[in-house]
Amino acid sequence: MNSALRTAVGGFNRIVVKLQVLPWMRRRMTVVTYVGRRSGREFSTPVAYFRTDSGVRIDVMMPDAKNWWRNFTGAGGPLTVRLDGADRTGHAVAERSGKRRVTVSVHLAE
Repeated sequence: MNSALRTAVGGFNRIVVKLQVLPWMRRRMTVVTYVGRRSGREFSTPVAYFRTDSGVRIDVMMPDAKNWWRNFTGAGGPLTVRLDGADRTGHAVAERSGKRRVTVSVHLAE
């Protein structure tokens, strides 16, 4: 991704994160926060999500254009997800099926 596009995407993400205070945004969008696997830095990114019996499912659209989900390949890793106005911790595992489909399953801590 070129630097101009990366800057635009970063700006868009910051706006969406701030809009999470609006009730209609919280129904299908949330913010996940995690520590980067290589940088060790904390990141927050907005994602569309679906609730499941054990937590949350995130379908990553255009996965080859995104990097955040790669932090959760293999055994997965910890993350925080904002649900119903509160931060919830959980363990996320990314699974790729086919070239264009990545699903991140988040099992929330009790």
